[in-house]
Amino acid sequence: MTGVQVDDTHKSGFDFSYHSRNASLAAKGHVVPRATSTGTTIVGLIYRDGVVLGADTRATEGPIVADKNCEKIHYISDHIRCCGAGTAADTEFVTNLISSNIQLHELNTRKRARVVTAMTLLKQRLFQYQGHIGAALVLGGYDATGPQLFTIAPHGSTDKLPYVTMGSGSLAAMSVFESGWRANMSEQDAIALVVDAIEAGIFNDLGSGSNVDVCVIRENSTQMLRNYRKPNERVHKEKDYKFQRGTTAWTKEQIYDMVVKEDILGFDTPKPSDGMEMDGA
Repeated sequence: MTGVQVDDTHKSGFDFSYHSRNASLAAKGHVVPRATSTGTTIVGLIYRDGVVLGADTRATEGPIVADKNCEKIHYISDHIRCCGAGTAADTEFVTNLISSNIQLHELNTRKRARVVTAMTLLKQRLFQYQGHIGAALVLGGYDATGPQLFTIAPHGSTDKLPYVTMGSGSLAAMSVFESGWRANMSEQDAIALVVDAIEAGIFNDLGSGSNVDVCVIRENSTQMLRNYRKPNERVHKEKDYKFQRGTTAWTKEQIYDMVVKEDILGFDTPKPSDGMEMDGA
């Protein structure tokens, strides 16, 4: 078409033009924003009849515990669940979005969606934002191909393994998995191993804490075990810390009487003193 100008200044690929600007601002003394430190322990493993997912229930705002019993295992579909670590709002909303897309996909195809479909939608969404959506995910489910388990990093990279961990307590949880996992585990053994891995993160990571949530996904059923274990439940103290008088010696004792006594002044007319004259005398 004549008279139409095409703007070809925009090119495909990533744009790093702000890198020089940020470096210049930092050289002038401006504080460069830093990533927010988050904390969570989420795990998953494949056992003989399905997938077991686990998560702790502590939500933090820096050094402050904002919620002691939040839910980190998110619903994707009846046979797919997703554990989220990172920014709570990001994990909740990105999983809700993909859950809606999976439901539309199932209505369109009239078939149960595969776990790899949810994984592809999640990783494409995260890769699109280049890590600015702070969501580290453990995705598990059971479809026509059997039990499936994936991890999805905030930048969009994925892994497919028989047992996985994510979050700030992932190293402590992985040590439990590497020493205790084996193929074709029974359901009770798998749940016990997941609980041990989450508790390892709870007791060795300050960003993880409170209770243990477990989700068991089988071929034809999904069971959510909310607050399956409460390792940090507050109990009564075993000892009484009241000490008898005289337990600690003292060298000086002084008692103050804090009751203040005040004289109440009358409101009668004062008598004239010597040398004063009364009006009208």
